Order: sequence, then structure tokens, then C-alpha cells
Amino acid sequence: MNDTTKILHRSMPLCETLGMTATDFTADSVTLQLEWKKRLCTNNGILHGGAIMALADAAGGACAFLNLPDRAVGTTTIESKTNFLGAVTSGVVTASAKPLHRGSTTIVVETEIRHAGRLIAKVTQTQAVLQPRN
Repeated sequence: MNDTTKILHRSMPLCETLGMTATDFTADSVTLQLEWKKRLCTNNGILHGGAIMALADAAGGACAFLNLPDRAVGTTTIESKTNFLGAVTSGVVTASAKPLHRGSTTIVVETEIRHAGRLIAKVTQTQAVLQPRN
């Protein structure tokens, strides 16, 4: 397991539970992967949309965190829009998140989910920038 994946698992334990791994982890681009597993599927072997959304939310949240302004202490998802474009019945899905807006109160991230190079979901999310409480 690479160091970036260890950081991902430590900061978001659900990522470890689902078996996500990190391959790219910079302010400009976060890439996470999730392997198809029967325990993450619907009854007909299709990777559950919730697992795909969790992958996208984790990638988007990590991207937002890496873009926090000075003195901010964290981020949280306040809105997420997912368009599903295809199904996954095997292999690995990859989420690639990039910031669209880096603000002082919100950060907007766009995430593409791909399987075997094919776009299977597009997610746009808004992350609130959390400030320290006085």
C-alpha cells in the first residue's frame, strides 16, 4: 500500500472499508480507484451507485481539502450532483477529481468516474470550507 493510500484511509476510514486506493493526490488532481467486488453490488452484479458516489465524494473531498485556503480547518460536502452514464460489472473504476472553483467559503469540484476508459458517471460537488471556531 502506498503512502497516499495510507493517508486516504487515515483521513477517511470509509475509504479503507470499501477498499479504495489513491494514485494521484495533488491540489490540481486527485485520482482514486475502487475494485468491483460482489459485496459492493446490487443483486444483479452491478456495482452499486452508492459505492460509485462514495468514491466520487472521497475524491472530491480530498481535492477540496488539498485546496483549502489559509487558516481553514477542513471541508464538508454540502451539495453533490451525479449523472450515471453506464454500469460496472467487473474490474476497477477510477475517479478523477479536479477543482472548478477555489473560494474562501466554498470549493467546487468536478469528478469523472471511468471504467476501462469509458465515462460511467460525472459528479459535480460543492464543498464548504470549514473555519476554526473562536
